[in-house]
Amino acid sequence: MPMVVYSKQLLMVVITVFLVKAATQQLLSLPNCPTKCGSVTIPFPFGTTKDCSLDNTFLINCNKTSSTSTSTHVPSLPQNNQSVLNISLDGELHVAWPVASDCYAEKSEPVNQTYWGINMTHFPISSTRNKLIAVGCDTVAFLATFDSGGNNYSTGCVALCSRLSDIMANESCTGTGCCEISIPKGHVFTKLFYSSGGLFNNHSAVHDFNPCGYAFLVENGAYSFESTDLLKLEKEEFPVLLNWAVGNLTCQQAQKDLSNYACKDNTSTCYDATERPGYLCRCFHGYQGNPYLIHGCQDINECIEYNDCVEGATCINLPGSYHCLCPAEYEGNGKMNGTRCSPKSNTKSRKEIILIIALSLSISLVALLVGSFYAYLVMKKRKLIKLKEQFFQQNGGLHLQQQLVRHGGSTETARVFTVEELNKATNNFDERKILGQGGQGTVYKGVLQDKRIVAIKKSKISDPNQIEPFINEVIVLSQINHRNVVKLLGCCLETEVPLLVYEFIPNGTVHDHLHGQNQTLKLTWKTRLRIAKETAGVLAYLHSTASTPIIHRDVKSTNILLDRNLTAKVSDFGASRIVPLDHSQITTLVQGTLGYLDPEYFHTSHLTEKSDVYSFGVVLAELLTGKQALSFNRPEEDRNLAVYFVSSMKEGWLHHILDTNIDEANIEQLKEVAHIAERCLRVNSDERPTMKEVAMELEGILVIEEHSWGSGNLSSEETDNLLRTVPSINGEDGVYGSGTNCSDSYSTNQMSMSTIGGR
Repeated sequence: MPMVVYSKQLLMVVITVFLVKAATQQLLSLPNCPTKCGSVTIPFPFGTTKDCSLDNTFLINCNKTSSTSTSTHVPSLPQNNQSVLNISLDGELHVAWPVASDCYAEKSEPVNQTYWGINMTHFPISSTRNKLIAVGCDTVAFLATFDSGGNNYSTGCVALCSRLSDIMANESCTGTGCCEISIPKGHVFTKLFYSSGGLFNNHSAVHDFNPCGYAFLVENGAYSFESTDLLKLEKEEFPVLLNWAVGNLTCQQAQKDLSNYACKDNTSTCYDATERPGYLCRCFHGYQGNPYLIHGCQDINECIEYNDCVEGATCINLPGSYHCLCPAEYEGNGKMNGTRCSPKSNTKSRKEIILIIALSLSISLVALLVGSFYAYLVMKKRKLIKLKEQFFQQNGGLHLQQQLVRHGGSTETARVFTVEELNKATNNFDERKILGQGGQGTVYKGVLQDKRIVAIKKSKISDPNQIEPFINEVIVLSQINHRNVVKLLGCCLETEVPLLVYEFIPNGTVHDHLHGQNQTLKLTWKTRLRIAKETAGVLAYLHSTASTPIIHRDVKSTNILLDRNLTAKVSDFGASRIVPLDHSQITTLVQGTLGYLDPEYFHTSHLTEKSDVYSFGVVLAELLTGKQALSFNRPEEDRNLAVYFVSSMKEGWLHHILDTNIDEANIEQLKEVAHIAERCLRVNSDERPTMKEVAMELEGILVIEEHSWGSGNLSSEETDNLLRTVPSINGEDGVYGSGTNCSDSYSTNQMSMSTIGGR
């Protein structure tokens, strides 16, 4: 028998080593985050800062209040500044709710009346756990509630009495001096309005003992009516129960995206919220703590918390449970409600020892498996981080950072998107979301979580040759700050292919409106002239005003987008080049679009600003003629629009090639714009004007168009005089005069970016 006792004690020590957990402080908040605000505990997912809360929905203000003797911190909701009384991890949030009142003088004249309208966007009021109460002898309480769809549900009750003696001691709210009514059920209310008012002659009959009426919301059982409340309601606020939950998804839906799944501990479970959309988390039976934190659920030591083992039995704590071990000479489970401990034979004692050994080995094996699984998760997480770093380098992230520093660019206004956000915005890059495709990637239409419509540019898969144009586009755009350039909103480099996010331009391209088969909108001459002026302004800005000169290198009508107001937005800077300040030209591989390509650049590989001038001349010819830059459906001598346009100008055939849709234009203005286009299309680049000169001339023509006194019949001398009255692009006197808004074309906004075909 002594040997048996010794063996059993040894086994108990082994079990204790494997199973008993040391008592540790429960985790309620994230590391380095405050757990309390004043006397109120703030458990995660709530927090007093953005870094300490799950998101802005669960942000709690912790404001410091002070009086003459004491000062303390009081938690409140940012949405309506209501004081928070208690936060429960079971989805309940108690707040202090104000009282509405109406008070009258003896002559039935109103002295003071208060009513309350409160928004509860994130935490709707519980319709099953709160009531509306009216206190008074001539009082009607009114409650209007609104659900998330804007539907209204109204209710109310009436409290009456004629004498103070009518109210019995411990009177309930049955209508005499006090009434109560439930809140409409079955709806998620995000707004409510409640007030009180006199029903008969504004308290005149009961004014001596009830000068005021009161209405307020309160949690069930938190208010007990007393007759003294009729004279003066002592409490100014009452506790009201609000519901909270994580997101708007069910558990089944939320578990499909584990990266955003809120139930972090592997000893927790998820359950759907009952009175509102969303889900909640709770620890498994036998565990307690915060299921929204990693390792937040901790084993309850039942041997300390509630030991119900019989006298003589030893309590052994197990993960999520416990065991009452009878003395060596007894058998049974040792619990009060169990079989108790009873004397046993040596045979049964041996069986018990074998059972304990088997149990110990089993638990050890389980612990080994759990440890292995945890190690696997850690390795998987590290592998994911390493893969993201690999994609970042593969997509040129380091090179991009170096180039931004080298060129002095900044991407502070652009945000970094996660691949999950962009997958959701494009329905996993559904082909039906494609807006257009180009030589450097595909552009998708997407809708962000904040309902903004964007264009997302996805570079070609497994094409390392596209990394350089991708980086080049970001570098170039970091130097550009112009309102007529498509704006970059952000990027994502930690994916297999780089992604850029731009503003969505809804009205397509100039090419669509001029040459598309389904032309829904005819561009008037005034609109075409303004588009030409805005595009020229962008190119002039790139060549002359940007911090470092930039050559676009792919100016064409498909790269000029139109917004809702048909304002031009220049896009696609993947082929652009930054020109060093001490260079007038750069030598590079010929790149561009046939029909728009500068012939001198094509033959010499010398890229200059005049190459953009030639391409812009082709765009001007398109706006004038309505013909495509290159079409094999036309006769051979007319296939190239630039050649055809220049030859027609020499022959004096301009009126034969003009677009038939242009019917309201001044012919002299058309000739002036055509002459600008002809000069831009000259083969010798030295004979072409600069984009700054082109922009100034188009601006002057447009100003004449916009002034009624100059429309239609101005003489050449009058036109010259008018051009001398328009301000210069750089704001210097002597070229353009005052009184126009042409300098708006060069106003600076946030850093703007572009996209291929984003419309």
